[in-house]
This record gives sequence, structure tokens and C-alpha cells, in this order.
Amino acid sequence: MKKIIHKINHIYIAIFMGGMILFNGCSKDFLDSDPLSFYEPGATFTTESGLKSAMAICDRHLKLYWMTDHNEMLTLGTEYIFSDMMVAAATDKRSMLCDVANMLTPISDENTTNNLDRTNSIYSFWEDTYKGVMYANTVIQYVDGVESLDEKTKNMYKGRGYFHRAFRYMALIFQYGDVPLVTRVVEVPKQNYRSTKRDAILEMITKDMEFAVEWVPDQKDMSLIGMVNKGACRMLLAKCYLALGEFKKAKDQTDILIESSGYSLMQDNFGTFNDGGEPLTWPITRNVIWDMHRPENKLIGANKEVIMGMPNRGSDAESFVKMLTMRILYPFLFDGRVKTKDGKQALMNIRRNSGDYNSKYDYMRAFGRGIATFRPTYFSTHTLWKVNGKMDATDLRHSSEVGNWVRMEDYRVNNKASSEFGNPVTLFDDAGKLLCSDTIRRWFDVPHYKLYLDDPVNDANVSGSDGLRGATNGGNADWYLYRLAEAYLLRAEAKFYLGDATAKDDVNEVRKRAKCSELYNSAVTIGDIINERARELYWEEWRNVELTRVSLCLARSGKPDEWGNTYKLDTFDKQSGTDASGGSYWYQRINHYSMYNKGPISIDATGNSNPNYTMDKKNIYWPIPNKEITANNKGQLAQNYGYSGYDPNAPKWDNWEDAVADEYKTE
Repeated sequence: MKKIIHKINHIYIAIFMGGMILFNGCSKDFLDSDPLSFYEPGATFTTESGLKSAMAICDRHLKLYWMTDHNEMLTLGTEYIFSDMMVAAATDKRSMLCDVANMLTPISDENTTNNLDRTNSIYSFWEDTYKGVMYANTVIQYVDGVESLDEKTKNMYKGRGYFHRAFRYMALIFQYGDVPLVTRVVEVPKQNYRSTKRDAILEMITKDMEFAVEWVPDQKDMSLIGMVNKGACRMLLAKCYLALGEFKKAKDQTDILIESSGYSLMQDNFGTFNDGGEPLTWPITRNVIWDMHRPENKLIGANKEVIMGMPNRGSDAESFVKMLTMRILYPFLFDGRVKTKDGKQALMNIRRNSGDYNSKYDYMRAFGRGIATFRPTYFSTHTLWKVNGKMDATDLRHSSEVGNWVRMEDYRVNNKASSEFGNPVTLFDDAGKLLCSDTIRRWFDVPHYKLYLDDPVNDANVSGSDGLRGATNGGNADWYLYRLAEAYLLRAEAKFYLGDATAKDDVNEVRKRAKCSELYNSAVTIGDIINERARELYWEEWRNVELTRVSLCLARSGKPDEWGNTYKLDTFDKQSGTDASGGSYWYQRINHYSMYNKGPISIDATGNSNPNYTMDKKNIYWPIPNKEITANNKGQLAQNYGYSGYDPNAPKWDNWEDAVADEYKTE
């Protein structure tokens, strides 16, 4: 039986932390690094055990993007609020990042700390992603010095290091645009970096991923699950090719993944059936979509769809991190702001050892104790699910009938003091009066099949406080990095740019597996493909990064979007304003489908009672943090278009070779 890699990762991490040169915090140049011990990396990484420790922390670091960075935040949520799928919803915080066009500046994160007032993780993406680059550089830089390894094994380690570095740079260039290129562990402080152009970085990581595809083994030839494999390298290479406009090469890579790599879409129930925690409250009719997204099934041998997953289950705090999806991403319901028609609190938190307990109405155990730091858009929960102009009634991914999707009207009043006990919770009373005072944070549907997670430890605590009853927050969970379904959608995208009408067939394959009744009968638009990504890959893909990547692809291809707009390569990401016209495809998706730029919303909230959601065309890229620009005081990092400090004449490296050569110069 193949072992899950992170069962042993804590051993390697302990070794690694003793000899690793890590990034310092924000107090100095973000590219400086300080040794954490007296060990020298040149000595630590002369053995294979040292390389394994470095690879282990690369793998562990990767999953943290999907998981909590403190108890009211999931890092990936920031990716989603810069998209068509979500907005910030922590309305009790005046600092909630809703008025993005005005609030997001090069200095807006300067005083950010790991505290409860934060409502986004932008600071984390910059800092932690460069940490990930450095971890990968450690493997790449020292592998050739391990004399006990043959060339094939060295190339395998190097290929995995390239994957980790390329994954981070793919994120950086589509979040921040032109960024510093760092390919080595710095031995002395360097404060004269300059930015490297996006396409130059793309060319380098594409070359690296071609190497990785050649040398990293297939999962079937590996004894451990959770390490970088050839399929994952091929997926990332396909995305690199798409971003460079090499659409035929991208299609060729996805052809191999789909047709000759041993993967297949899961069509039937498999693995262990999870009853959902409290079946009397919320029964689950077993189905393939539910089974496929249960953490206990994601990385088992029977799952032929997983290309690469991230192991994250177990009780070892060193190796596993809780994913608080049921706390961060479900509506905030258990207080008096959601009322019944007779003016009572509609939904109560009733402990299982209470005399008032009724397992038919235990919503906290079934759905968690949500606080809605982020909430989905109406598009995400409703209009997205229309295909061919009508709602698809059989799509398992949107089905309350089988238990995969939770709609607000599925809740029943569980307050025995109300005459409405047992009736559906409603948004309005019979006279049309609103019964929910904060519809942003407390009234939205949830893709339950994606976000429900077991927590056996807390589930055993029948008398604990709010946060210690059942899986009220979410628990440890394995997660997908890449699945074959995404390969189908990447191939459809490549075919779209190539003018291949069979793109619809790839989209339909994904839809058929979800038992959809509405299939595409004619050529698909880019919007159809991106919509299917939203349905299939929610909380798996980096939505903001993918929309920005597709914006670049459309500009390169000259193909129109679903509204007939075309984009120019030199202007799609250099516009500003919040009006409806112009901008990038990323901006058009947000402007059409989200709550942004529609005017203030009146709610009753303690911190932000009239939130005004805005997004600017310039926000396609986040600002380069000012503190990093000033720390780099012997050089010049380029600020992004539209932000204070932007200089169109700031010097940048046009090719990655020159940027790499300059890394050895400190003056």
C-alpha cells in the first residue's frame, strides 16, 4: 500500500528547520534570509535526507494556501473576493475589504498583523509565496552537490523543485504582474533587485516545467502519495503554454493526461460513505459528487481522477492544519438577526446534552457554526447554474435533493418558543417585511459537498461551547491540487483559442459526470468554459489567478469573450476606472457577475452598515507592497499601473537570463 507522505513529513521538517535559511519577516528586505541555527545549508543539503526535508516543507507549504492563517480567515478567500465568485462579508469589521478600488493601496497592508481585524490575506500571498520560492530554490541549488545520488535521481529532485517554484511564480505574476525573479538562496543581503517582466518569468518556468515533465515520475511509479508527480507537472506545463499563447502545445499536454496517463473521471460511487454528520437533520443520498469530495476518499487508490492531492488528515499538529471551511464560508445564523415571522430568533444553538435538543434540527452539527468572513455572489449560487438559458435541474453539484447543496429555505425554525417551529426559515414575513437584518453575512446558499468536513474530536464533545460541538468549524482534510476534470476544461480552453469546435465535448464530459441534463449542443464561448470551471473547481482553483491568466490568453489570441469584447495585449491590464466599459476579461467578469460597482448596500451591522463594494480595472494586479519597494533601496522595484508610485519608465528585466545573472550582484 502506498503511504501518504505527510505521515512522515514532521520528521523531515524538524531536520529542515535546523538547517534551513528562511525568509525574515517584514522588518527587512523581503528577499533577505537569515539562518535559524548554526548549521550551514551547504552541509545540511549534502545528503539525501537533507533534500527530503526541503522537499517535505515545499509540499507542506503548498497546502497552507487553502487553509487557515488564523481562526477567522482562509487564505484562499482573498483569491475569491478578487473574482466573480465571492465578496468580503465580515460586516462587523470597518476594515472589511469591500471598497477595493479605494481601500487597496501600496501601504494598506503595512500595519497588517495576524489579528482578528484582518479581512484579507494579500500580505500573506506576497510574503508566503516568496517563502515558497526560497524553499524550492534550496532544493534546486543544492541537489547537484549530493554525491550519493545518480543523475536521474538528481533530476527528479530538481524537477520537483522546479514545479514548486513555477507554481509560486504562476501565482505571483497573475496576482502582482511584473515581480522580482529570485532563483537562488541569497548568501548576503541583496537590496538592488529590479522587477522582471511577466513573459520573461513565464518563459523560464515553462522551460523548467518541460524539464520536470521529463524527469519527475508518474504517481504509479511512486511509493508515496502527496509528492509532486509527472501528472501535476504536465498540468502546470499546460497552463504555462496557455499563458504564453502556445495553445497547441497546451492541448497536446492535456491530450496525454486525458488519453494515456491512466486517469479517468469518477462516474460512480466509491470509497467510504460519509453520512454528513447528522443525517436526521440533513440526509445525504449517496452520489459520486459527494463521495469524490470526502477527504477520506480523495487520495485513495480507487480514485482515478486525482492527479495530485495535498494530504492533511491526522492528529499531528506538526503536519496537519485544520481547514475551517464550516466556520469561514457558511452563513452566520445563530443569533437574533435572523428572525421568524413572529419575531423570535429563528435558529438556535442547542447542545446535544440539553433537554431541548432535537436531532432533526441540529443545524450547527450538520452545517457548522458559520461566521461568513466571505460570502458567495448571487451569480455563484444562482445564475451560474443556468445553461442553455435555463436552470439545470439535475446537476448534482447544485442539488439540495441529494444533500450536496444547502439553500436557506432548507433550514427549518428550531426555536420551540416560536409558532413557526418546524417551518422553513423565510427572508420576508407575510407583509413583505425583511426578517434578516444583514443579508450579506447571514443569507446565502452553500456548496455543502465541497465545504463540509468532519471533526471527530470535537464531534465527541456533546457539552462544549459553540466552537466545540460536532464539526462546527471544519477539520483536517485532504484536498485536491489537480484533478482530471480540470484537464478537460484546460483542453477545452486550448481548443477554443485554436478554433476547434470540439471544445464543447470536453465541457460536456465534465457535465455528464455531474448528471447534468443541459449539455452544450453548439460551440462553447470562453464564458461557457470559465463558468464550468466555477461549477466544477470551486475552492480548488485559484479563481483570481485563473481569470487573469485567461485575460492574457484572450489578449494573445484575439478571440472574443462571451459579450463580443476583444482585448489588446499592451492595454488589457493598464486601464483604470470603475465604469462598465473596457478593462480586462477579469474586470468584465467581476463587473457583470459580482456585487462590485453596484452602489452601497443597506444592512444592519455593527461595523459596516452601508458597505459599498467597488473594484477598479487597475485591481487586476495587486499593488507591490511599498515596504518592499523602500527596503530594496539600492535598486528599483516597479509599482503596478494605477497605484501611487507607478513609473512607466522603471527599469525591468526583459529576459530571465539577465535577471538570473544579476542575482549575483549586490551593488
